[in-house]
Amino acid sequence: MPPMLRPLLALTAALALSAAAHADVVQIAVAANFTAPAKALAEVLAKTTGHEAKLSFGATGAFYTQIKNGAPFDVFLAADDERPLKLEKEGDTVPGTRFTYATGQLVLWSAKPGVVDDQGAVLKSGQFNKLAIANPKLAPYGAAAVQTMEKLGLAAALQPKLVTGESIGQTYTFIATGNAELGFVALSQVLEGGKLKGGSAWIVPAKYHEPIVQDAVVLKRAANNPAAKAWMALLHSAGAKDLIRSYGYAVK
Repeated sequence: MPPMLRPLLALTAALALSAAAHADVVQIAVAANFTAPAKALAEVLAKTTGHEAKLSFGATGAFYTQIKNGAPFDVFLAADDERPLKLEKEGDTVPGTRFTYATGQLVLWSAKPGVVDDQGAVLKSGQFNKLAIANPKLAPYGAAAVQTMEKLGLAAALQPKLVTGESIGQTYTFIATGNAELGFVALSQVLEGGKLKGGSAWIVPAKYHEPIVQDAVVLKRAANNPAAKAWMALLHSAGAKDLIRSYGYAVK
């Protein structure tokens, strides 16, 4: 068990949840950038309550479409605040459950050391063949990447070099495998133990793109699902917020 999880196991009493209670399952649609912390939190949920969180990872826009088409998800952890709000307005959520669980950070990353400088000047140099971004129509981190390139006045120059992933998870894979020398991903994807786990990176200043505000919401079908309620209670807890911060997110 990762050391950061141990303090969270004390949450049982604070959350007033009993592992002895009947165990239920919660189906969660999770934005790909939140993969690592979601897996860690699912482990905590199981150990402290007995409930099981079944996680599906992908692009926020794609999940929205799946939910509207009847996909059997109970909770939606989006990479933006737009889709959860839209679902709320359309009557597809449990009223009062939507909240911001994290604010993400965009990073320009290469799997190789020395490729990306700490000012992002490599983008202006153009000394690379492929730059990976997530689909800006489906993934908020992809939209933030486009906004960054536009802010830097490089959108047109970089367009021929772009390789687009359907999610931020696929985008990370493009870079990690060397199919793209560098690309824009979530800071959480390249951190391990609070430190860069390899390669080289530039954390994009917030002024270059709109805030990546990530909201969670319980979907209507899970109004009476104890596991969904337990998951949301866990997300609201101080211990969970500390864990999420350790992955490079800002949390209130």
